Amino acid sequence: MAARKNKSRAARWLIAVGLCLVVGFGAAWGIDAAQASSAEQGAASLRQSILDAANQCAAVEGAYPLSLSHLEDCYGVSVNDDVYAVTYEAFATNMPPNVVVKLK
Repeated sequence: MAARKNKSRAARWLIAVGLCLVVGFGAAWGIDAAQASSAEQGAASLRQSILDAANQCAAVEGAYPLSLSHLEDCYGVSVNDDVYAVTYEAFATNMPPNVVVKLK
């Protein structure tokens, strides 16, 4: 009878540990997925901020800026170079720039 109780306790203990592991791995996976989605949203938001600043510059100064540094200096654009790689291509001052923002 005592052996049967010990087997029952051991089985319950193994089930509890197994469930805890499943929940833990699921939570870790969910957090990782949320962080990846947040970083991608950040890249899209940064791209839109750069384009908005370029449009504001064109409205105020009469021309699109030829460099991203002008937007950083005069229009408050801030790029975290550790996280994002930004490609800013300006063809002419009367055309909006081509902006690509990627995660590093």
